[in-house]
Amino acid sequence: MTIGRRALLTGALAAAATPGAALAQGAFPNKQIHLIVPTSAGGVHDVIGRIWAERARSALGTVVVENRAGGGSSIALNYVAQQPADGHTLLVGSTSTLVLREGSNNKAYDALKEIAAISIVATTSTSIAVHPSLPVKSVQELIAYLKANPGKLSYGSGGVGAITHITPELFKQQAGGLDMLHVPYRGVGPAMNDLLGGQIQVIFPNITSAVVALHRNGKLRLLSVNAPARLDVAPDIPTSHEGGLKDFVSQIFFGIFTPIQTPMPIRQQIDAVTQKEWADKEFQSKLVVSGFEPLIGYGPERGDRYLREEFAKWSPVVQKVQGP
Repeated sequence: MTIGRRALLTGALAAAATPGAALAQGAFPNKQIHLIVPTSAGGVHDVIGRIWAERARSALGTVVVENRAGGGSSIALNYVAQQPADGHTLLVGSTSTLVLREGSNNKAYDALKEIAAISIVATTSTSIAVHPSLPVKSVQELIAYLKANPGKLSYGSGGVGAITHITPELFKQQAGGLDMLHVPYRGVGPAMNDLLGGQIQVIFPNITSAVVALHRNGKLRLLSVNAPARLDVAPDIPTSHEGGLKDFVSQIFFGIFTPIQTPMPIRQQIDAVTQKEWADKEFQSKLVVSGFEPLIGYGPERGDRYLREEFAKWSPVVQKVQGP
């Protein structure tokens, strides 16, 4: 499933109306809400979680953010799945923590069976970046170079199974079976440092204001954004579709989730708060500048459907890379 910014930010604000069924509950919330972040403080999940918590407190009361990192996010995910399904324990989830791990050999946690969406709140898009010494200035030139020089280029990732690993593998498949060496790092930061230093030639990083600044300063060259439409943070960078890869889209979603048995009226009540806050134009602008594309109208039912679609899209790619 692909998402265009225009479609997300128009015609969806009706979802922000507070459901009458939720109001009838009356008892929610009746204690602190705990928002569980499956990564350490300071990461993108933590940033999204704290933004959401800050804006939700006026309507929901005390929201405590807890970082439960470790185990490839399994510590946090299993913890949330075991909590009472009453809306007082929530999870910040993403493509990386819910979907990509689902396609791996680790089946200890089944997101489709154990968690439900409250709101999908934002996406970030990956990109294709190369060292400026590489003699390519477009996606098609990169593909041609790789076909003429099989096995001679290396791409870096944030680790095996990360979005920065799975995305280039999808790129290789859709471009006709390219040969490019994978060099996994312990995080995207070290991989980016080696790209800037010329030790590797290609990387598929998430688009952020920092990555765009490196492109503007000539320290790396962005060939494309892997999004369905050009991004406000980098309007001059073409999409991969414009570069000739018709179906190549790679985005990470971020959302708020809850144990799957949480009653729908509670999920709708929390989503209504989210939709109201996310509709603020000034707030949307801040997210865009930071490299996020805000989503509006992706509440419980649409969010559950989106999660299933993302799993269907990525699972075959992950299984092909890592094996059955």
